[in-house]
Amino acid sequence: MVGARAAKRYAKAILSLAKDKGTAKAVYSDMQSIRQTMLGSRELQGFLGSPIIKNSLKKSSLLAIFKNLDETTKGSIDVLLENGRINILEVVAREYISFYNKDNQIQEAVVTTAVPLDADLEKQVLAKVKELTGSEASLKKMIDESIIGGFILRVGDLQYDASVARNLADAKRRLKDNTYVSKI
Repeated sequence: MVGARAAKRYAKAILSLAKDKGTAKAVYSDMQSIRQTMLGSRELQGFLGSPIIKNSLKKSSLLAIFKNLDETTKGSIDVLLENGRINILEVVAREYISFYNKDNQIQEAVVTTAVPLDADLEKQVLAKVKELTGSEASLKKMIDESIIGGFILRVGDLQYDASVARNLADAKRRLKDNTYVSKI
């Protein structure tokens, strides 16, 4: 991956500065927003990676897209622009989130559902993660219509599968092995 080593160094430096300023959580929120937006927009990634577009335009565009950024985050964008590394902003955001989670013992939980989660269900899933692991978690949401309904929750090496597809597969296996049903 382009700039992965550099992104780790930038992310560590940003986290260190944010801790010193007491803004690590605000920067964490900013980085989550930046990462999610950039992953969803190839145009923005191309815009930031373009050598033709001036840094002043890139900066004003980023500040317009990401309103209410913490000063530490704004400073980080300035440093990336000055050093010609703004094209790795998404990777820096990902690494910052990873370092922040490790520092605060926050695990990443991946929940797979057939339909998008609403805010109430998201809170219930986070509560279930805390019940199962005893620690906080950040939630990565994935959509997979093949599970039909329910959800699959994965935290570290722990997996909790409450999907309709798994329940149907279990029922099919039990019925297949049943001597009475197999004769019909």
